[in-house]
Amino acid sequence: MKEVSKLMDYRADIKVLDATLRDGGLVNEFRFTDDFVKALYLANIRAGVDYMEFGYKGDKSMFDVDKFGPLKFCDDDYIRSIVGENNTDLKIGIMADVGRCNYKEDIHDASESPVDLIRVATYLHQIPTAVSMIEDAKNKGYEVSCNIMAISNARESDIEAALDILGKSPVDVLYIVDSFGSLYPEQVVRTINIYKEFADKYNKKLGIHAHNNQQLAFANTIEAVGDGVDWLDATYASMGRGAGNCAMELLLGFLKNPKYNVYPAIQFIEKYMPAIRASGAVWGYDFQYMMTGLLNQHPRTAIEFTKEGREDYSEFYKEILAQE
Repeated sequence: MKEVSKLMDYRADIKVLDATLRDGGLVNEFRFTDDFVKALYLANIRAGVDYMEFGYKGDKSMFDVDKFGPLKFCDDDYIRSIVGENNTDLKIGIMADVGRCNYKEDIHDASESPVDLIRVATYLHQIPTAVSMIEDAKNKGYEVSCNIMAISNARESDIEAALDILGKSPVDVLYIVDSFGSLYPEQVVRTINIYKEFADKYNKKLGIHAHNNQQLAFANTIEAVGDGVDWLDATYASMGRGAGNCAMELLLGFLKNPKYNVYPAIQFIEKYMPAIRASGAVWGYDFQYMMTGLLNQHPRTAIEFTKEGREDYSEFYKEILAQE
């Protein structure tokens, strides 16, 4: 257990990042209305959120533009149509997936863009390309974070090797990502200790991005806060792929820094999230996601189970157990 003082005080270095449009966009093909995006932007400002992730910088030669909403591609002009010059304390981020973006051409110089932060997402085997993307983004004037995905089924030695390589790069923040929602708080602590060794060595910040397959996204996030992780991802009403993420309303209610205000988040959720669900977007804790989390598996099978409207949970468990 953390000392009570650590849970009642606050660190000025904490940064809260709203990933609703990016992770949430995975459940509705990024088809958010401009009114929703604008309202979320204003809610984040009022709530004191530090960063708002707008979506992906997807490669239009790889993805059908007609199949997705604009936040799959995050054109600067679209973001600017929502935020204008963004003369606020809220910073704008986008995610660039290794192998799924044309970063050299589509990510412009920061001086020409409304974007402040590039979030590079990578698997362990893609680290060299991730470093190239990090260097490109830094040379263009951005803050840069790196999310190493699916660490829960990676060898510790591989994670350490990747962190050592990334530590030598100009990345600003190293993210612990529980892609499968399979980690328990004790495992989060162990993972943080591994990351912290390299973060301290190379003077990097640490972040956490948690999924809620076992209803531990919030618990794991506040566990990370007590262990010195500064960058915290959350989404409104937990909206995100599969079981969703750490709930923004829970996180803002927990953090003691007076700059954060949970009320605007509650207002936004009340007004806008029921319509998102009514439109057919499905996310949140359910048995099928719990099962993939328990087995430390990618939730793609559970997502397909959900789309098919299946309710034979025990049969599904036997199916995914056979994949072990």
